[in-house]
Amino acid sequence: MIRVRKAVVTEIASTRPGISEILVELEGEIQRAVSYDAVTGPVKVGDPVILNTTAVYKRLGTGGAHFVMANLSNTRLDVDQAGHIMKMRYSPCQVKTLAVEEPESPHYEVMQRTHRLDGAPVIIGTLHSMLAPAAAILRKLGQGRLRVAYLMTDGAALPLALSKLVFELKEKGLLQATVTCGHAFGGDYEAINVYTGLLACKAVARADVVIAAMGPGIVGSGSRYGFTGVEQGEIINAVNILGGRPVAIPRVSFADARERHKGISHHTRTALGSIALSKATVALPRLEPEKMELVLRQLEESGISRKHDVAVVGAEPVLDALEEYRVKVTTMGRGVQQDREFFLAAGAAGVYVAQDLTKNCP
Repeated sequence: MIRVRKAVVTEIASTRPGISEILVELEGEIQRAVSYDAVTGPVKVGDPVILNTTAVYKRLGTGGAHFVMANLSNTRLDVDQAGHIMKMRYSPCQVKTLAVEEPESPHYEVMQRTHRLDGAPVIIGTLHSMLAPAAAILRKLGQGRLRVAYLMTDGAALPLALSKLVFELKEKGLLQATVTCGHAFGGDYEAINVYTGLLACKAVARADVVIAAMGPGIVGSGSRYGFTGVEQGEIINAVNILGGRPVAIPRVSFADARERHKGISHHTRTALGSIALSKATVALPRLEPEKMELVLRQLEESGISRKHDVAVVGAEPVLDALEEYRVKVTTMGRGVQQDREFFLAAGAAGVYVAQDLTKNCP
């Protein structure tokens, strides 16, 4: 179930809060690895490390690197006393966090008083790459006045530090706060589940808009229900239970060679057509007539257009926003030029929400 090897650190390639990307000498070769410094301690050249090499050995796309399980130069690490909520529970890598719901938390009282989202909009995606177009257009159309929080679920990568995209969006002011929920960890705020994560975005992070999506690395199998993006439907239900306004990002592509992802992806058709039990607004970009016809037909055939409200918006400013803020983002290895409709669809929800929130503003 796990492939473990010992290696030696030869170079620190890059660092950002909570993570170091390193090179190691492993079995006579120089290979890439990732060290979560907040979990296994700081790393330096010459350190002997124990690696989980399973994903690279299996030629999976999980980061394309090994992961440090232990740094043998850090044989004694300690934690601060505050907090007792464990994430990745009962595993050798379980991490102690201070969750916003805990009595020890400085946010405990406000969380105790907060039970509703009071109509706050929540943009819900299925892929991590959807975060950038939505955040960029919210910043552009909101003229910097909208406070945006990212709620990272545990549907994919668990450490938020892995995401270069989140680091970039925060550095550029496109995201103001991050909350990690479930077993995901490393956000500005920690929450036990998606419900308290949503409430924390509103009450603690004071967000005007929440973008909820998993971190890097969706898991899929090609089967109808066997992918972690089904959580989109579950998050829609959670937002409605809490009195928010769910706005769903559909996964749209005309560049993916797989037939099941052409037009509206089967992921979206399942999450919105079968898993979501309550209504959301599905924001679509205005596309060329032939492509628009296919997408609308797929929405009808899957039952999405009967169950949810569909809003078609002009999403071209999304591409301008990505260029203006110099955000380079890819999906399945494809950039904006290769998969234009994907990024338009990912940003359409941001256009819809920004226009709604700013229409009455002077």
